[in-house]
Amino acid sequence: MTETLLETEAVLRGASRPALTFALQGEIFAIDADTVREILDMPAITRVPNAPAFANGLINVRGRVVPLADLRVTFAMDRPEPDADTRIIVIETLLDGEENILGIVADKVLDVCDLEDVAIEDAPQVGMRWHPEFLLGIGRYAGDFVILPNIGQIFADHLNSLNRETN
Repeated sequence: MTETLLETEAVLRGASRPALTFALQGEIFAIDADTVREILDMPAITRVPNAPAFANGLINVRGRVVPLADLRVTFAMDRPEPDADTRIIVIETLLDGEENILGIVADKVLDVCDLEDVAIEDAPQVGMRWHPEFLLGIGRYAGDFVILPNIGQIFADHLNSLNRETN
């Protein structure tokens, strides 16, 4: 089982690793391509009543119920209706030490790149509109900034929030 998206020290220290790039509200993000199981056209979503906006839907992936997460909620982005470019990136990751399959909404899937080609730097503490703990770093690829989300931390934060609300 692979680690949570791009979160190994080897990746952050320049080891070669494929990454899938995708767009959310005009920003480019990259996740570890080894965690990607498949990319889907926008499927039917079953909304879960009273669920948090971050993960308020379920999708059917080959007969398996998969929670759907929207990183745009975490990053306080607009959430327009899906269009022809909208995709679901189905990932396999470890959360709290358990294997999980999750879907992530992407406005558009862009490319697979080699992280060896990306110079990764820590996210700046000033001038960012997002919490730095939700980012592994920021890189540049093909002349654009690429944001490396800390998926493990994002999910842990949302799970902790849910636990606090239910207790």
